[in-house]
Amino acid sequence: MAAEARSDIPAGVVAARDPRRVAAARAVRRRWGIILLVHLAAVVLWEALARLAGLPAFLLPAPSAVVATLGNPNHAWASNTLVTLAEIAGGYALAIALGVLGALLFTWSRTLSLLVFPLLVTLNMIPKVALGPIMIVWMSYGIVTNMLITFSLCFFPILLTTVRGLQEVEPDLLDLVHSLKGSRLQVFRYIQLPGALPYIFSGMKVAAILAVAGAVVGEFVASERGLAYLMIQVQSSLDTAAMFMAVIILTLLGLALYLLVLGLEHRFVPRDARKG
Repeated sequence: MAAEARSDIPAGVVAARDPRRVAAARAVRRRWGIILLVHLAAVVLWEALARLAGLPAFLLPAPSAVVATLGNPNHAWASNTLVTLAEIAGGYALAIALGVLGALLFTWSRTLSLLVFPLLVTLNMIPKVALGPIMIVWMSYGIVTNMLITFSLCFFPILLTTVRGLQEVEPDLLDLVHSLKGSRLQVFRYIQLPGALPYIFSGMKVAAILAVAGAVVGEFVASERGLAYLMIQVQSSLDTAAMFMAVIILTLLGLALYLLVLGLEHRFVPRDARKG
């Protein structure tokens, strides 16, 4: 009877009563609370330093002055932010798609891996800032050019970690699937991909950090719009508050992308299998 009564209790209620899950949830809330308090304290300290130290506003504007620049219509914050967001998202998504596809092709063909992979390693050594002028000659200014610069930064980390993940599958398991006449796509979908997900997300987290840097590099070198382009424009007038605001928005974009990847990893990858 007791067992039947317990079986009638919803799973969510049982999970809520689990002491270990309750303790883990409290630890997570406590950790995020500390993180938020530290950031808030840093902002308060920054405001106090800017006001009490008597520094010129063009050297260290107060946070209140930085936020006030959002009301300046000349900066076009919304449109410039959307441009930079499109560059980050486009380059990052392209890097994921081609990185995973390239890794799959390399694991399927040793000849391709021998011929092409060393070339990709060499190309990855090219300073990405140096690509800007070349990209302008090839494609002129625009969002697509900056997407490609972002892609060039994000592609290799995803490719490298995915190749490693696809190669970590146990040979005996692959032999079993092959003996059952499984196709290459079936092997990838049911065997290689689940095992490689921790490695793929590890590369995606590294690439998420580099994606914002790629967009900024592209806008510094080859752009007519965007947050980094706006920073160059306001620099001549010593509008440091607007420059700080652009940096903060760029940071928030990168943080949002990283947290999105982290959330997807927690959703699809078991905790014990996560890398980094």
